[in-house]
Amino acid sequence: MTATNAPRIALVTGANQGLGRALVEGLAARMGSDDLVLLTGRDERRVTEAAREVEGLPATRARVRGHVLDVTDTDAVDRLADELRVRYGGVDVVISNAVARLLPDESQAERADEFIDVSNTATHAVLRAFGAVLRPGGRLLVVASSLGTLGHLDPRLHHLFDGASLDQVEYAVESWRSAVHHRTAEEAGWPRWLNVPSKVAQVAAVRAVAAERRTRDLATGTLIASVCPGMVDTATSRPWFSDYSHAQSPAEAARAVLDLVSAERVDPALYGELVRFGAALDWHSGKPPVEQDRILTP
Repeated sequence: MTATNAPRIALVTGANQGLGRALVEGLAARMGSDDLVLLTGRDERRVTEAAREVEGLPATRARVRGHVLDVTDTDAVDRLADELRVRYGGVDVVISNAVARLLPDESQAERADEFIDVSNTATHAVLRAFGAVLRPGGRLLVVASSLGTLGHLDPRLHHLFDGASLDQVEYAVESWRSAVHHRTAEEAGWPRWLNVPSKVAQVAAVRAVAAERRTRDLATGTLIASVCPGMVDTATSRPWFSDYSHAQSPAEAARAVLDLVSAERVDPALYGELVRFGAALDWHSGKPPVEQDRILTP
């Protein structure tokens, strides 16, 4: 990140626990004593307790403050971005990490609105609001998944996201939501599992915003990207897997994301891409470049 004399401002959504909490802890340890890390979530008590606990950790250097933020409230997202612009001149690090917890035995269709609102509508709001106040040299990252590549989606749906603008991504998401409600989603090619189209749409939204800003951002050392932290042992993911032998702890998973935040220079090959452990995943196949070469070379 570009160093400035002004205090740096960082914000993490969905930060009460799990990966979000680990990201706040890592930022608070890596940033300076004049810097500020905002730990956000919907529940005031949990936000306050989590912020107090992180601020009391021995490794913490930066100031840590809790801030109640419901990311599905787009007006609240806009207000916070504007507040940070007025008070600090903008923001330096934004990590969009909020996710709605969904259990395997719950109806995906019945939970679709909540899931889409948290994972997609909120992502669009964060990209718009905080992209507008991101200072030169800043980092705006959306936590997604390797499921967020086109290879996981029916080819009939690829045109909705490939090369799409943010407005077009939003239209595609609302079309998917409508299809779920009208029970025509599977017929149209949408997966029954909400996480796949949701992650594809998240990555497509990041790509759309990045495409509009690429030249200016690379000139100022600014990074916008989506990130895949890999398998993480959290309360949200644990119900979906029986074998956690290869899962990372939240702190371990946060490390690669934080390295991306802390990097002194922006690798143009990572800008606007879905990044996993420091390498960009191919938008169409979901494979990193080395694996692509291995597949394509006889």
